[in-house]
Amino acid sequence: MDYKSLSVDELQAELQQIEQNKANLEKALYQRWHEAKAELAQEIREMITGRGYDMDEILDLVTPKRRRASASKKGNRSYTRYVDPENPDNVYVRGVLPKWMKEKMAAQGYDPSVKDDREAFKASYLQALTD
Repeated sequence: MDYKSLSVDELQAELQQIEQNKANLEKALYQRWHEAKAELAQEIREMITGRGYDMDEILDLVTPKRRRASASKKGNRSYTRYVDPENPDNVYVRGVLPKWMKEKMAAQGYDPSVKDDREAFKASYLQALTD
């Protein structure tokens, strides 16, 4: 495209479109990055349980000791926040499942009362945010 022949308004419109495309790409990259992490985490979980090990046993071997010690101190806990990508106002931290989460799980064929279904839903659908 020959930008020299465009008016100021046309150039501004082009620039706006480029900025919108950039924002869309950054959002897609962010979402895909989180999906890829969730997929990797699920693969690792399946690998560990598939070989007959308990998750905690393996995590103790993988996590550095100083990190384990600080994470286990009372009052120093941080929980993963799960955000609905369709509605960022829908947030789940821990405890009783909120109504919106139960409804979305059921709509996608997950059973909210089954722990494996809850974990799979969180890994495949929600965005995990840690503080």
